[in-house]
Amino acid sequence: MASHENRLAKEASPYLLQHAKNPVDWYPWGPEALGRAVREDRPILLSIGYSACHWCHVMERESFENVETAKLMNELFVNVKVDREERPDLDQIYQLVVQLMGQNGGWPLTVFLTPEKKPFFGGTYFPPADRYGMPGFPKVLQAIAQAYRDRRGEVDLQATELTRAIASATALERSGEKAAADARAIHAVPAGARLAQAVTKLSARFDEHHGGFGTRPKFPNTMSVDLLLRHAALDDDVAARAHVAITLDAMRAGGIYDHLGGGFHRYSTDERWLVPHFEKMLYDNALLLRLYTDAHRALAEARYGDTARAIGQYVAREMTDGAGGFYATQDADSEGEEGKFFVWSKDEIKSALAADEPEEDGYDARTSSEATRLALAYFDVTDRGNFEESGKTVLHTPRPLETVAHDLGIAPDRAEKLLERVRTKLFEAREGRIKPFRDEKILAGWNGLLIGALADAAIALDDETMLGLAERAFAFVRARLVQEDGSVLRHIKGEIVKGPGFLDDHAYIANAAVDLYEATGEPGYMATARKIAASLLARFHDGGGQAQGEGGFFFSPSDGEELIHRAKDPYDQAIPSGQAMTCLLLLRLGSLVDPSYLEPAVAELERLAGPAAENPFGLGQTLIAADRLTRGTVDIVLVGKRGDPRTRALARETFRTYIPNRNVAWLDESDPSSREACAVLAEGKEAKGEGPVAYVCRGQTCSLPVSTAAELGALLRGA
Repeated sequence: MASHENRLAKEASPYLLQHAKNPVDWYPWGPEALGRAVREDRPILLSIGYSACHWCHVMERESFENVETAKLMNELFVNVKVDREERPDLDQIYQLVVQLMGQNGGWPLTVFLTPEKKPFFGGTYFPPADRYGMPGFPKVLQAIAQAYRDRRGEVDLQATELTRAIASATALERSGEKAAADARAIHAVPAGARLAQAVTKLSARFDEHHGGFGTRPKFPNTMSVDLLLRHAALDDDVAARAHVAITLDAMRAGGIYDHLGGGFHRYSTDERWLVPHFEKMLYDNALLLRLYTDAHRALAEARYGDTARAIGQYVAREMTDGAGGFYATQDADSEGEEGKFFVWSKDEIKSALAADEPEEDGYDARTSSEATRLALAYFDVTDRGNFEESGKTVLHTPRPLETVAHDLGIAPDRAEKLLERVRTKLFEAREGRIKPFRDEKILAGWNGLLIGALADAAIALDDETMLGLAERAFAFVRARLVQEDGSVLRHIKGEIVKGPGFLDDHAYIANAAVDLYEATGEPGYMATARKIAASLLARFHDGGGQAQGEGGFFFSPSDGEELIHRAKDPYDQAIPSGQAMTCLLLLRLGSLVDPSYLEPAVAELERLAGPAAENPFGLGQTLIAADRLTRGTVDIVLVGKRGDPRTRALARETFRTYIPNRNVAWLDESDPSSREACAVLAEGKEAKGEGPVAYVCRGQTCSLPVSTAAELGALLRGA
C-alpha cells in the first residue's frame, strides 16, 4: 500500500468525492481505517461535513489541499472523512463533543478519537494559521499528536469522561418520582394548556420587528412556527396568529427566499432575513412547504399558497431525479464564490431586461425601460448593493408591489403583468450562469418529509402536479429503499445503495405513506406504512419498560454498527425528532387501523411531554405529538368509491380546512382492502345507498353523514 493514498475515489457520496484528490491519506469510515488505528496505535482525525457546506469548502481549500498540512495529517493521524448525510449517527454522537467542550457545534466538524473511537478533543472549522481567536490547524495537529504521545493517561481519561458525558447528554435525566408525575400530568393538563405554556416561552424570544426567533444568524425554526400556528388556530390566540404572519411574510419577502426560482435557502446571516447562506436543503423546503400550506388554510391568505406552489415548482425543476426521487442539496457556492449564482448588479438587471427588438406581446424598448425601473425598485437593487461590499444585490422585496407601482406611477394591473415578465426574463438570464453543485444523493428520510408535504399540499391547493411528484417519488423509494421486511435503507446514489436506515428514515417514510393514503385513499400506502412500522418497532424500540428508565426509541437499529453509544435523541435539529415522528406515526396508525400501535407512543409521550413543555425550542415536534394525544383528533371518514367525483369533492373540502390533529379515512364498501386500511374508523360507517358521504368524528361522537362539500365544510369549521 502506498504511504499516502486517498481512498475516497470509489465512494458514492459527492461530499467524499469532493475530497478524493486531496493530498490527505483519507479513509471512509469503516474497518480499514479503524483497524489501522488499532494496529499502529494512532489517533483518528475524524472530519465530518456535507457537500453544500460553505465552510467545509473553505477548510478544504485552506488545509486539506495544502501539501504541508496534509503531510502533517498523514504522519500523525489516521484521517477519516464522513458525509453527515450518510452517517447522521456518527455526526449525532461526535457533535456533542464540541458542545460539551463549551463551543457551538456545526460543520465542518473536526474531532480527534482514540483507536477505540472515543473522542478526546474537537472543534469545527480551524483556520490555516492563527486568526479569528483560533489556533491554526497545523498548530492544533501538532499539539494533539504530542498530547497523545506524551500525556496518554490524560488523553485516555479525557476520552472516557467525554464518552460518559455523551451518553448522559442524550438522556433526559429525571427521577422516578418526576417521571411518574409527568406521566400523570400529560393526561391531567387541560387541552391547549401545554401549547399555551410553550407559546409563552417561544414568544419571549420572538423578534417583533422581523419575525422569527433570536437575532443572527436566523433560521426558519419551522417546528416552533408550527406550534404558534396550531395554538393560534386551536385556541384562538390572536398574538400567536400575528407572530406566524410576521414570520412567514418576512421570510417570503427576504433574501432567504429565491424570488426567481422558488424555494428557500438554508438560513439568514442577519436578523432581517436579507442575506442568506445560499445552500438549499431538501428538508428545509419540505418543512416550509407544509408550513406555508397550513398557513394558507389557517390564515386564508393566497400568498402563502402561492409560496407553497413555488416551492413545489422549484423541487420539480431542480431537485427531482429522472427516476422520481428527490436530491439532497444545492451548494451555496458556484465558481468558487458563495452566492454568485443568485446575486445581481444593477447593470446585470438592466441587461437582462433590455429588449433588442419588439415582440408579439408588445414587450418593446419602452416597456423594457418601465420593467427595469419596476424591477430595480421592487427588488431593491442599488448601485451599492447589499452583499459583501461587492456591488451585488440579494433580491428581496421590502415594499409591497402596490406601493412600488404607485411611487413609479404604474397602474397596479400593469405592474402585476410587468413583474411576471421581469421574473421570467431574469430567471432565463440566470439560467445561463454556472449553477451551484447539486448533491444527487437520494436520502430516504428527507424524501419522506417532502413526499408527505407534497401529498398534503397537492389536495389542499388542488394541484395534481404535486400529487404526481409525491406518488412517483414514493414509488421509487418503495422499490429501491424499502426492503421486504419493512426495513428502510438510508440512501441511493446512482446504482449504489447504502444502509441501514435510521429511526428518522423509517418514521418519515411511513408517515409519508399515511399522508399519501389520506390524500388518495389508496389502501396500498397504508399497507406499506404498517410494514415499515413493524420493522421500526422490532429494530428501534426499547421495550424495557418505564420502571428501568427504559422505553423509547433508539436512533440506530439493533442490527446497525456498534458505536461508543447507542443514543435515544428526542431533540429536534434542523429536522423533526425521529422519536417524535415515530410517536406521531403510531398515534395515526392506532387511530386508523389498530389500537395496539398506541401503547409505545403513549408511553414515550408520557416520558417526554414534561421536558418538552419546559423546552419547546428543542422538543417542538414532541409537543405537537403530545397535543394530538391529549386534545384528541378530528376524524373524517369518506365513504364512497375513490374515483367518484363526489368522493373527491368531499376530500378536497377536507383538505382545504386547517385541522392540525386530523385523521382521514377512505372506505369503499366494495373493497375489503379499503376497510382493512381504516379498520378502526370504518366501524359502523356506510353510505346507505345515498352515494358518497362523509362522517366527522371527535372522540366517541360522530356526525350524521353528509353528502355535499358545503355541509362537510360547515362541520369541519365547527369541529
